[in-house]
Amino acid sequence: MAHALVQTSQPPVFSSGFRTYDLAVEFAKICRQIKLPPDLKYQLDRASSSIALNLKEGSARRSEKERHQFYRIALGSFRECEAIFDIHPASEPELNGLLSRLGGSLYRLCRATQPQQK
Repeated sequence: MAHALVQTSQPPVFSSGFRTYDLAVEFAKICRQIKLPPDLKYQLDRASSSIALNLKEGSARRSEKERHQFYRIALGSFRECEAIFDIHPASEPELNGLLSRLGGSLYRLCRATQPQQK
């Protein structure tokens, strides 16, 4: 998959062309910098990474059912991160908008790949 350069005021970042994945990677990078008690920090790092990892793995699956399963796991990991921030609110200002965009994008991705009920 080709990577496109995204122009920002920050150092150059590469885009995968998969918007939800790109948001998840950005989110995981911010989460790595957040200071939390050790138990919550470990969980946040694990869960935030899991979002991007499951999105990438799911995107390689052939069937929509398989993709949906990985995307649902990514959404579950996102909800875990939200719970961590409910327990210990983060002070990073860029996080609120990113949480909203990533959460909405994950939800729409799961809806779009949801197997049709017969």
